[in-house]
Amino acid sequence: MTLHLYDTMSRSKRPFAPQDPERVTMYVCGPTVYNFAHIGNFRPVVVFDLLFRVLRHIYGEDHVLYAANVTDVDDKINAKAQAEGVPIREITERYLAAYNADAAALGALPPTFQPRATETMEAIVAMIGDLVRNNAAYAAEGHVLFNTQAFADYGKLSGRPLEDLIAGARVDVAPYKQDPRDFVLWKPSKPGEPEWESPWGPGRPGWHIECTAMIDQALGLPIDIHGGGIDLVFPHHENELAQGVCAGHGREYARFWLHNGFLNMAEEKMSKSLGNVALAHDLLKQYPGEALRWALLVGHYRAPLEWNGELIEQAKSALDRLYRVLDDTARFLSGEGDPAAGGRETPAQRKAYEAVFAALEDDLNTPGAFAALFQLADLVRSAVMAKDVAAAASGRDLLRQAGGLMGFLAGDPQAWFQGGADDSLKAKVEELLAARQAARTAKDWPQADRIRAELAALNVEVMDGPTGATWRIKEQA
Repeated sequence: MTLHLYDTMSRSKRPFAPQDPERVTMYVCGPTVYNFAHIGNFRPVVVFDLLFRVLRHIYGEDHVLYAANVTDVDDKINAKAQAEGVPIREITERYLAAYNADAAALGALPPTFQPRATETMEAIVAMIGDLVRNNAAYAAEGHVLFNTQAFADYGKLSGRPLEDLIAGARVDVAPYKQDPRDFVLWKPSKPGEPEWESPWGPGRPGWHIECTAMIDQALGLPIDIHGGGIDLVFPHHENELAQGVCAGHGREYARFWLHNGFLNMAEEKMSKSLGNVALAHDLLKQYPGEALRWALLVGHYRAPLEWNGELIEQAKSALDRLYRVLDDTARFLSGEGDPAAGGRETPAQRKAYEAVFAALEDDLNTPGAFAALFQLADLVRSAVMAKDVAAAASGRDLLRQAGGLMGFLAGDPQAWFQGGADDSLKAKVEELLAARQAARTAKDWPQADRIRAELAALNVEVMDGPTGATWRIKEQA
């Protein structure tokens, strides 16, 4: 099968083919670092990390270059720095470190490049100069603006009519603009704000030009894939496209445009301005990162996703099921002589494994991939029940590989279930489980029930399986 992706520009799902299979390039718009990021900000992180993994699987790890930028100069950053009385870099370093730590906890691989706007100023100024020389930008009252009339295809990416392009543009109404759609490339800094030198006077760049310059500097234009949230199609990506083409990069800016749907809370887009946010930083204190990652991928990436506690609990339960299979298999194989190099996979196991990847090749169909992952897990469990050592070992290995492709099942199964238990509690639980098993063997059911109740009082849930009883720390209410 061939990787197929939905391209926003063509409004169609089509086969993906990079310009150069030896150098596949992808850029995704990253964070503006002035505060902790909410979980909605991490939906594109997780979605495009999954695509990064799939591309590496197809083309090889050394042949995929992924850049995710950092906006580290912005009005909100300036306001935060002024409120705390510190340089903007202190704010951006603090929250970038937190963002990267949260992304790693959600299983996101580090991007190949993480360019910053403040470290790309020379390239930004040079690109604005190219646009001015190409009559695609003009200076006016200390500003430099992009001339949207210079780009005949302006509006093609978003498909919006002229009236919407004017009404929806994220620009200030200003008398010096030649066209209402024109947007700022360079502007004077306000007193006390950071500024950089340019041929048009000291100031700082507009938001849109930052990404275009960072893409060109990190990856080179055109690129194979440009990703981001659906809210960035207009004006941000529309403006990026116009700038990149008019700066002299031909008619193509990105071969594919991919956009993920909103993460909603209470049927509204999650946003700090609405106050309906759940910070990933806080959620990671309550739930495993893999559970949050699963919840973010449980629906198709292009569809909106309703975020709530039930969604996270369902994700945790789904991973419990998979980790339980791995744990049961490990217990079974430890008593049977685990084959050092795996075992003999069955045709059904191979088919289920390939179904995981086939679903991902179909525009990252994660619901289909999850279904195939469970099918593979059921086959592994069947091999354990049948005491088929070779099939259990091979199935376990395939399950780990398939899960790893999606960023899951990286942990130790017992650690997954017993996280939060110290050594003394673990010893106490194992002692009680042994006593319970002895009672069950003697058919002393009242004693077995009393021990189970004692374990429950310790916040421990007992799980009986084909290889014996295991346990987990129950979630705190």
